[in-house]
Amino acid sequence: MTENILIAYYSRTGNTERIAKVIHQHLGGTLHKIMPKTPYPNSYDATVDQAKAEIKRGFKPPLSNPLASASGFQLIFIGSPNWWSTIAPPVAAFLSTHDLSGKAIAPFCTHGGGGLGHISGDIAKLCTDANILQPYKVYGRGGSHAASEVAAWLEKINLAA
Repeated sequence: MTENILIAYYSRTGNTERIAKVIHQHLGGTLHKIMPKTPYPNSYDATVDQAKAEIKRGFKPPLSNPLASASGFQLIFIGSPNWWSTIAPPVAAFLSTHDLSGKAIAPFCTHGGGGLGHISGDIAKLCTDANILQPYKVYGRGGSHAASEVAAWLEKINLAA
């Protein structure tokens, strides 16, 4: 089963990457870090401004490490920080380059107070004909309870190891 699981995520600060690695510890599978060819600025304010402009115009940046194919995976975890109530542009770019029809997609997001926003709906728009599972959201890095909270989410969506 683990060979059919992909955990694809974008993480600017490490928060989303931490949760991706917790999921991987529970289920195994293939980790894939989504990376734009041009990294976002180190400055938080500059990143916020750039991301807002990209999201507003629907920009999907070129990726430096595209996944050759998602066809061999049946379950795909998609991780993103909540940027302006949606997925980060590199995640939109990743989703737009793969036909995920018929696959189960488990979204997860990290946030600084914005919760899920409309992340699940935006993923569903990019992944028509995919089965979008109940998403998981966590504030920041998830604290010391991240592993147990991820385990509870996986059990809730019938994916417990």
